[in-house]
Amino acid sequence: MKVLIAAAGSHGDIAPYTGLGVRLREAGHEVALTTHGSDASLVSLIRSAGLQPRPLSADPRGHGAASLRTAAAFLKDLAPGLVRATEDDPPDLLLLSTTTAPLGVHLAEALDIPALGVPLQPTEPTGDFAPPGGGARSLGRRGNLWAGRLSRRVVGRLYREPVRALRTELGLPPLTARAVRRRGRTRGGGVAHGFSPALLARPADWRPGATVVGNWWPYVPADTRLPAELADFLASGPAPVLVGFGSMPAGRARGGEPLGSVVVRALRRAGVRGILQAGAAGLSPGEHLADGDMLAIGPVPHELLFPHVAAVVHHGGAGTTAAALRAGVPGVPVPVTADQPFWAGRLAAAGAGTPPVPFASLSWPDAVDRLAAPVERAVRDQGLRAAAGRIAGRMAEEDGAAEVLRQAESLAAARRPPIT
Repeated sequence: MKVLIAAAGSHGDIAPYTGLGVRLREAGHEVALTTHGSDASLVSLIRSAGLQPRPLSADPRGHGAASLRTAAAFLKDLAPGLVRATEDDPPDLLLLSTTTAPLGVHLAEALDIPALGVPLQPTEPTGDFAPPGGGARSLGRRGNLWAGRLSRRVVGRLYREPVRALRTELGLPPLTARAVRRRGRTRGGGVAHGFSPALLARPADWRPGATVVGNWWPYVPADTRLPAELADFLASGPAPVLVGFGSMPAGRARGGEPLGSVVVRALRRAGVRGILQAGAAGLSPGEHLADGDMLAIGPVPHELLFPHVAAVVHHGGAGTTAAALRAGVPGVPVPVTADQPFWAGRLAAAGAGTPPVPFASLSWPDAVDRLAAPVERAVRDQGLRAAAGRIAGRMAEEDGAAEVLRQAESLAAARRPPIT
């Protein structure tokens, strides 16, 4: 079976699907994964996993700061890119991320193939919690459900024009807005959410076919090792605290002080050693490296590094939050946007992380104190580590990729003609 995993967004939005692709490939399927061609490291990761990269012309980094207008421009570019990703070698099955699903279901219709949703965030309205884009605060059961439905309508409006143009390009008849929403929920019928029920259990009011299967993880080649300088630093003293904000912009504190300098001062006030991971934000300790208690690093697989740190200060992205829990390490979430406040709230509610520190507060005059206090708590509070360890134990028993494989093969089998 030929499978196309259609994912789009930042590096962290796409990288986890390499591990899912490997599981499908090992089961004998031919797997391709969409990616943004400008991210050379991601293309390299996809190739090293034995998957076929399918470059997309749309790149979220080319649309400036996040807003409804820039999101609409990105989606307008994304739709024809998905078509091109299937033209030369059409798949038998589509696996669709949160971002690509509202477009991918129409592509599946045109190709007459099944599609399975594989989002990393909850996508169904529920009374249990507010939609991920609405933050962590519950609005009560009726309010949460209403907000979830409203969020779905807002997303539908954002995709309306790209969907219209896509259906025209594919030669499909036009649909009403209501029909588009229904089509998005019924093509193939299933949604396998890729997060751990240990962190967020499946709500009882979700529709049939919407499941929570557990995480899948970025592929890490078997011969990958920690860089020698990093391994030496880890071995030279107490477990450090890792600070990294992924693809989020770093910015500067009030008065023009680099954020890396604020982070270093907060770590020292908390009495801990630190590792600053640059990421897209370019986070760096600058001149503070001289004292030997801080280290600046580039990309390193979470799977290899996180088990060796005392805590992780991160932006609250779905993948980073899950990776820290997988390692049994407490988190200090510093959410910026999108679903990050939601996961930061879930982490704190699970007792495996401190209350969130708003990213914007790191530019305030008391930023050092605001960050130092939760870092110290994350390192000293054994209750946080115990909770993270319990979740890690449950996650070790889950296999989200295996469940996606089962559902994908079941969908494909249902489409095959009977043997006569």
